[in-house]
Amino acid sequence: MNTVSKLGLIAGNGRFPFLLLDAARARGVEVVVAAIKEETEPEMEARAAADAGITVFWLSLGELSKLIETFQSAGVTRAVMAGQVKHKQIFSAIRPDWRLAKLLMNLRTRNTDMLLGAVAKVLADEGIELISSTSYLEPLLARPGVLTARVPSDDEQKDIEYGRKVALGVAAFDIGQTVVVAGQACIAVEAMEGTDAAIERAGHIIHSHEEDSNTLERKLTVVKVAKPKQDMRFDVPVIGVPTVVAMQRAGATCLAIEAGRTLVFDQEAVRAAADAAGITIVAMVKETDDAATA
Repeated sequence: MNTVSKLGLIAGNGRFPFLLLDAARARGVEVVVAAIKEETEPEMEARAAADAGITVFWLSLGELSKLIETFQSAGVTRAVMAGQVKHKQIFSAIRPDWRLAKLLMNLRTRNTDMLLGAVAKVLADEGIELISSTSYLEPLLARPGVLTARVPSDDEQKDIEYGRKVALGVAAFDIGQTVVVAGQACIAVEAMEGTDAAIERAGHIIHSHEEDSNTLERKLTVVKVAKPKQDMRFDVPVIGVPTVVAMQRAGATCLAIEAGRTLVFDQEAVRAAADAAGITIVAMVKETDDAATA
């Protein structure tokens, strides 16, 4: 095996690891997968069995030493993180080994950026470079402009502009990357529960309020941003068909994401699902003055 071309893949849950795996293998790159027992889909084992260029090692969340030893033994010098690891897993269910326990004790702030940044430094010190999680997947990054048949209405555009300011403020504190707004009022802010759960919660809040007050129905706008100083090696914003489904259930009609910094999985399926539901999706351009544009 050609050790120079090997890529280490730290796999979380969802389709992200499989998409990255496919893209890397399409370029002839051999992949050593560190599959997290608590998160990675069992399908990963079958994928390895069907492709001699894929090797899978299973480890528990918190086994940082085992991760390093696995990659070093396999000759991996570059690695990528792909797939979600639930934040509640990171901060409550994790059973750290001695190396990770030492790292956690030295953290100034126990948020995701600080933790993963520290892990990346430990990997680098051991000769393993953590590269951008969008590596091999650049075509899936959202392009600027409206991605669906319908463009945002004037009211939705106002909610996008307001929501983006709020979302950037929340993201700067590494709380979450998504806010849900209506009538330029913030209905829900994403925290550890994740984007889809935040959208669902916003739907419950707004519809419960409408039933109690007999007010006219208000449509929800979802705004998802990258962090102001987004480290593209981890926690990159991602949307897919489940995002559209969650929006439809919640009564949301508009989704705004950041162009060039958001991965859109199954782009054609996302567009088709959004068009069928009457949802508009717009990819905003990042500007230095933080003005929201479409």
